[in-house]
Amino acid sequence: MVNSTHISYFTLAAYFETGVFKYLFFMIVMCVYVCIIGANVLLIVVICVNRSLHEPMYLFLCSLFVNELYGSSGLFPFLLVQILSDIHTVSAPLCFLQVFSVHTYGSVELFTLGIMSYDRYLAICHPLQYNTRMTSHRVAFLTVFVWLYSVLASVVMMSLSVPLQLCGNIINKVYCDNYSIVKLACSDTTVINVCGLVYIFTVIVALIILIVYSYMRILRVCFSGCKQSRQKAVSTCTPHLASLINFSFGAFFEIVQGRFNMRKIPNIVRIILSSYWLSCQPLFNPLLYGLNVTKIRDICRSLAFW
Repeated sequence: MVNSTHISYFTLAAYFETGVFKYLFFMIVMCVYVCIIGANVLLIVVICVNRSLHEPMYLFLCSLFVNELYGSSGLFPFLLVQILSDIHTVSAPLCFLQVFSVHTYGSVELFTLGIMSYDRYLAICHPLQYNTRMTSHRVAFLTVFVWLYSVLASVVMMSLSVPLQLCGNIINKVYCDNYSIVKLACSDTTVINVCGLVYIFTVIVALIILIVYSYMRILRVCFSGCKQSRQKAVSTCTPHLASLINFSFGAFFEIVQGRFNMRKIPNIVRIILSSYWLSCQPLFNPLLYGLNVTKIRDICRSLAFW
């Protein structure tokens, strides 16, 4: 048994020999990463430089796009290096740094989507009270709270994981995550398991209840209102609902893969499902909102004259 701080590296066993095709995979991953950076940066700049978009919904979107850049940057540069490498190892400090970034990204993403659902609920169900309830100060407070809480939660998680005594250093994935490291532990992991269960049944369940409640009220307004109200509700909620479903889909497969035996599933399928929530969501969100928010599209045209 050795303390995890004494382990110099971890081996990522999910990678397989691709021969000359590794250069093709490198170019594909590189193109996806460049598209993620370009799309998210473009929408962040558009929202920041135009005062007409300084509304709660767009400010929450801006925070969401920043998180997409943060999460993808915690994965893609690492993937690019590993694809070209013949030995798929990662130093222990870098592995724990990736664990921190990945889990912070997931927390910020879920919190932001939950707050956005509540924002849509206020805008559709209480339009007359929306400006008084969702003020600029409250938007700033919620945004800062989401990021600070996610960082602190990840720090607490890391403080419990790093001191663990490990029996090995082989991670059966293409990137580092906390649960894969905890499974290598020889020492007692009761504290980590209890903290994880408390987090699931308090924070995550509370966010799910908030999202379900918000959309139940929105659906009630849609069915009881006029045709114009239904169309407005659908147009504003569809991108957010699609983003929420896509993220939940990816997170679900990531959780299932880590806790059940998936050896009967082809390795390439497991790799795609494992990295889906970190690779697809950062590209899906800017494309989804960029195509559906007509105001942003019109402003992009006006920027051509600057």
